[in-house]
Amino acid sequence: MTLSLPAEPPRARSLTRVVPEVLAALRGGGEWFAPATSAILLVVDGLGARNLAARAGHARFLAEVGGRKDVARSVFPSTTAAALTSLMTGVDPGRHGLVGYRVRIPGTDLAPNQLKGWETDGLDPLTWQRAQPLFEREAAAGRPCFVVSRAKFAGSGFTTAILRGAEFVAAKNPAEGAGIAADLAARHPGALVYLYVPELDGLAHQKGWESDEWAFGLEAVDAAARALAGGLRPGVGALLTADHGMIDVPRHRHVLLTEGDGLVDDVRVIGGEPRMLHLYAEAGREASVLQAWRESEAGRSWILSRDEAIEAGVFGAVDPEVRERIGDVVVAARSGIAYYDDRLDDKGPQNMVGQHGSLTDEERTVPLIRLGAFA
Repeated sequence: MTLSLPAEPPRARSLTRVVPEVLAALRGGGEWFAPATSAILLVVDGLGARNLAARAGHARFLAEVGGRKDVARSVFPSTTAAALTSLMTGVDPGRHGLVGYRVRIPGTDLAPNQLKGWETDGLDPLTWQRAQPLFEREAAAGRPCFVVSRAKFAGSGFTTAILRGAEFVAAKNPAEGAGIAADLAARHPGALVYLYVPELDGLAHQKGWESDEWAFGLEAVDAAARALAGGLRPGVGALLTADHGMIDVPRHRHVLLTEGDGLVDDVRVIGGEPRMLHLYAEAGREASVLQAWRESEAGRSWILSRDEAIEAGVFGAVDPEVRERIGDVVVAARSGIAYYDDRLDDKGPQNMVGQHGSLTDEERTVPLIRLGAFA
């Protein structure tokens, strides 16, 4: 069948190229950024370019220094595990293997959380994530590399999987992190500093990105970005970007999956997340699952078989070892809905407001704002 998937904007900058281009700038070359003596990558989890533009009154500094063209395209699925891994390895999910929020381990019925499954389900951060982290490569070549983030992320499986090779420095909040990052970049010529800010993502999930709480959080991010720019030594470049954007999905837009609705028939495991499902079918029932979902949901979601998804390139080039991690059927929400397996006892996830993971511009377009030597 003909798939009507969103087209990539002409000359779109891919999130996977951001760090390679920053490294090129540190070597005095590159196509995107001016040469720099050190560089800081400020990653604000969940800050989509559309979200930022809509709440620009709460981010006056970022609105002043950034423009409509200062954006990049995140990967699919537009979820933290996949996007941050692509950012820090320079390759698409089809190569590094973190193809969703929950991904089935081939040959099992386990679909671990790709952020926390390293601790809870025994994922090996040295092998399950299949691409070499850029920090590991650069540190081995002698470059000073640092991660500045909350202390709770130090030594986690996900941190090891995508950020190994860098020295971890704890920060309590965005303002403190900005000061630490600027100091590290000044004291270590040639350094690459990754400053990760998770607060906005949590606020969006809990309250929605259109809430007052999210706006207050954005003001804190804006203040930190202003302080960072003001604290940069001459020659130091900085970038602000994100892993994905956000869409608010109220409860009346939830699609609850339950026995008897025909959508869970012949589905053995449900992976992914509410706006991007991996459906792993019972053996031999892949076609019936695909048909049932297309008949019911094609009007509001993109429904692809595994082969169609791979052929369309939505995960990038897919390595053979990653192929079976992708669902037999992939469901990407097109309208403002979210799917939940209502058969589960735990209804807590249904309290989330802010959502992401699909192919829409709101979820995949992120800021790419230049500061310091990169401005």
